[in-house]
Order: sequence, then C-alpha cells, then structure tokens
Amino acid sequence: MKQKSSKLTIRRSSERGHANHGWLDSYHTFSFADYHDPAHMGFRSLRVINQDIVVQGAGFPTHPHREMEIFSYVVSGAIAHKDSMGNGRELKPGQIQLMSAGTGVTHSEFNPSRTEPLHLLQIWILPNANRLQPSYTEWHPSAVSESESKVLVISPDGREDSATIHQDVNVYRVRLKPGESVSHDIANSRGLWLQLIKGQLTADDATLLPGDAASSETPGTFVFTATEDAEALLFDLA
Repeated sequence: MKQKSSKLTIRRSSERGHANHGWLDSYHTFSFADYHDPAHMGFRSLRVINQDIVVQGAGFPTHPHREMEIFSYVVSGAIAHKDSMGNGRELKPGQIQLMSAGTGVTHSEFNPSRTEPLHLLQIWILPNANRLQPSYTEWHPSAVSESESKVLVISPDGREDSATIHQDVNVYRVRLKPGESVSHDIANSRGLWLQLIKGQLTADDATLLPGDAASSETPGTFVFTATEDAEALLFDLA
C-alpha cells in the first residue's frame, strides 16, 4: 500500500518483495524475478532496485544482459566483477560500477571474501536508446566527496566527475549526520526517488527507515533531515 505525506509517496521496506536463496538474501523494491506487483513495476526509467546480501564466497555466475543500464553500489564488503568486455575489478564500500549492456554482455559478480558478507544495491535503469555499444565504468569517491552530504555519482553528461549513463537521470549519494539536512529541487516534468540504505530520515511529515523509499512527481524543493547517521541514493529522473 502506498502511503502519502504532503508531497511524497512512501514505499515501505516491509512491502518490498523478498527472496532468500541461502547464498543470497534479496529485497526487491520493484517487480523482479518471481516477485510481481503491477503497482510497483518501476518509476519512470528506474526499473530495478534490489538490496542484496551475498554470503562469503558466493555470487552470481556468468549470465547475459541486453538493453539495460546496470549499476551496483557497494554498502559493505567487496564485489568482484568480471565481464565479456575484459573487465575484472574488485570494488569496495561507497564505490559504484556502471555497465551499459547495450547489444549484449555477459558478466559475473562474486563476494571474494571468505569471512564477510557483501551488502550492495543493484539498480537497473532503462537506456534512452537501444543497440548501444556495451561499456563499463566506475565511480570512486574522492577525499573531498567523502565528507560531502550530497554527491553526484551518475549523470548523462559525466559532469562533476560522475559516471556517465545513457539516460536523462542524475543519481546522488547522500550521507548525513544526525541533525543534518539535504535539499533537492525537482523541476517540472521530472520525478524524485530516494532510497534509504542506512539510518533514519524525516521528510515532510514522514519518517523513513532503512529500506524505505520516498518518491514524488510534484515540482518543488524537498528536504531530508537525518535523525540518525543516514546513507541513501537519490534519483532525479526525466
């Protein structure tokens, strides 16, 4: 059930789809795999937000993708990526990998640790065109951005050292200490989606807990205030 604040629609963590495969514990914000909810098929070009816990030494074996922009945000642990473009990388917390599947790629994602689980968000965004040339890129925080409350991490033009995506969407990483706030302006014809990963935020008359999301397609300024150390991803979508 969608819960409304004055300008925001709240998607509660407890309402998400859930699948526990033993090696993988996954929560689905939108319909995915065996979880199907016609009311939650995506938001504008945002198609998948999966919050995954992968046990040590396990992962996703080589599998194909086409016509999708796919990025992973590492919350804790590490992810080892290999793909048919020749990339072999290991990413740490706060880092992002972005793959444009385009005409087709295969890849695998594993937790290389023998002792620690991997916690990540896997996100799919529909591209603005089909039959793109497959590509891979990363975003790593700088010493300056590590201390900033709101950092642009993905954009269509790669500005501010962000990773480049083939869609009119800007993605921000939000980190706040208790009492700190961050604001974001949504223009006419655009939409906002905020996915809370850790901590607690307030916005309008709503309180967001880990796994909750807030969305709006109403133009205006939105303010999010932390009541605990908080980490989130904020999407500004055409």
